[in-house]
Amino acid sequence: MLTVKYQLLLFCFLLLVQSAFTQTIYAKAYGKKSNPAIVYIHGGPRGNATLFEGTTAQTLADKGFYVIVYDRRGEGRSVDTSATFTFQESFNDLNNLLNTYGLKKVTILGHSFGGIVATLYTDMYPAKVERLILVGALFSQQETYNHILSTVSGLAAAKKDSVTSNKIKWIKSLNKNGADYRKQCYEVAAAYGYFQMPHPTNESKAVNLLYEQSEFFKQNIRNDLAPVRFYENEKRVNINTKPELRNIKKQHVGLFAVYGQQDNIFSAKQLQDMKKLVGSKHLHVIENCSHYPFVDQQEAFLRILEIIMKPVSTKTFL
Repeated sequence: MLTVKYQLLLFCFLLLVQSAFTQTIYAKAYGKKSNPAIVYIHGGPRGNATLFEGTTAQTLADKGFYVIVYDRRGEGRSVDTSATFTFQESFNDLNNLLNTYGLKKVTILGHSFGGIVATLYTDMYPAKVERLILVGALFSQQETYNHILSTVSGLAAAKKDSVTSNKIKWIKSLNKNGADYRKQCYEVAAAYGYFQMPHPTNESKAVNLLYEQSEFFKQNIRNDLAPVRFYENEKRVNINTKPELRNIKKQHVGLFAVYGQQDNIFSAKQLQDMKKLVGSKHLHVIENCSHYPFVDQQEAFLRILEIIMKPVSTKTFL
């Protein structure tokens, strides 16, 4: 049996650990704690949650959810020069985040690279996750890179863009498990508009303007060293999380996906694969939408989340 002195020391230690966590990790909650909890995990490595927080977090909370946003250690507003950027470090911080907010079970919303973090976390801690919702999430990275290089190569050839054509040949010579290969693939994709909404609407323009005029836009901090450190310290790079997603389905965790129809970093085959992984009724594909559904088509995105978040007994599907 623990002595009173030991219990006091243990309590002080736990307070110290929590204090260190809250000082290092930027996190903020929106809405009432009594509402269903949703934790948003941003893309990266090198990203932050400012876009989602500045456009969608409060709006989602207003619909009856307790929304938690945070920047991963060493990224964005969670400045930490000693961060390792490994998945395990992310898992430890996410566990601490749930403890800090007193949450035992949550829905996780994983965007882009954050979808990989969310998938691996859910596979390791299924009892802590009620639903995993993948939003424009990476899941078979090499397939994505191959698709980007192949399709951009075709577009560049059609435009007689020799600079991009030569760049793609050089990218293919790089180490596929290196940070530079990843970076260069996304750079050519961005140069050819792969992350852009095809036809901006008045709604999307208003949402983007709201963000650009907010304090969150000013807080859009990027750590260029994050991808480098990630590739130095993490063994699981350029991975395929299909096995983990299949396992998650067996763990009584709700598995859903929301993608933009024009999110051009994903091939049609990949969307079909995702459909098989989550089930046809659990995959929601939004038209006139690219990599950021919560900005490109916010109303449709929120409507889908409301449907996904309904209790299982009354749930309907689009």
